[in-house]
Amino acid sequence: MELASDKPHGEHGAPARGYTASEAARLLEISVGEIHSWVRSDVVAPGRGPRNEYRFSFQDLVVLRAARSLASELPARRVKRALRRLRAQLPHGRGLAGVRLAVEGEEIVVRDGQVAWEPESGQAVLDFGAPRLVPGVAVLPARGAAASPGGRTEIDAESWFDLGCELESENTGQARDAYRRALELDPEHFDARINLGRLLHESGEFSAAEANYRLALRTRPGDATASFNLGVALEDQRRPAEALQAYEQAIATDPRYADAHYNLSQLYERLGRPTEALRHLQTYRALIEDHGV
Repeated sequence: MELASDKPHGEHGAPARGYTASEAARLLEISVGEIHSWVRSDVVAPGRGPRNEYRFSFQDLVVLRAARSLASELPARRVKRALRRLRAQLPHGRGLAGVRLAVEGEEIVVRDGQVAWEPESGQAVLDFGAPRLVPGVAVLPARGAAASPGGRTEIDAESWFDLGCELESENTGQARDAYRRALELDPEHFDARINLGRLLHESGEFSAAEANYRLALRTRPGDATASFNLGVALEDQRRPAEALQAYEQAIATDPRYADAHYNLSQLYERLGRPTEALRHLQTYRALIEDHGV
């Protein structure tokens, strides 16, 4: 049983309709929370599906992949700022996926045909050597924290959340601390709540994870991802009846949530209810086969 991040699963891998956040996360091998962080920073502007969920195009995936690659070398906040400026600098109709970004020294350089410039300053650059090209597009260190009148640096909840996403691949303990700081500043920060619950869950702290999923559901009642993750936490605590209710809530919100149907089929089978188990297994297979997964 796989935990989900901060958005529900949707239709699987249908390029014509776009990729869901969960599908994009799996393809790019990053967390859903990190993807939503790039969206909030206007690095990509995905479309919307029939249930108002994000739908990412192939071009969006190219941009996200490149942004993540740049963020592995430079501070993500600077990257986000630079890409926002670059979007404004490109001609109408040109997207970030249509240019190449390179790291030259400490600077990001955009290359579009024979033209090259620094998006942060807007200045043209001369080609004195081969830069380190980043696949697709690139990213820079972003906006700095605001300074308070007393001279202290103040970081808002969103910045703590972004930091948590960046830390997940390096230090999960520090990532949890960053999510907790975000929640101290904004107790209703849904994405931070889900991601904190997921990290606690993955470390075996099932009761603490359950508490965070339930708090997330107070913020967004019936949310499919929160309900699904709650179901997994309850199963891990050997509370099958409550887990059933959580999974049923997930598919009530998102009937095409394939993972919830699969978990329901397995749980009903263990409970000796083969009719319900077969129904959900058939639904799961239909959802998967419908998209060639």
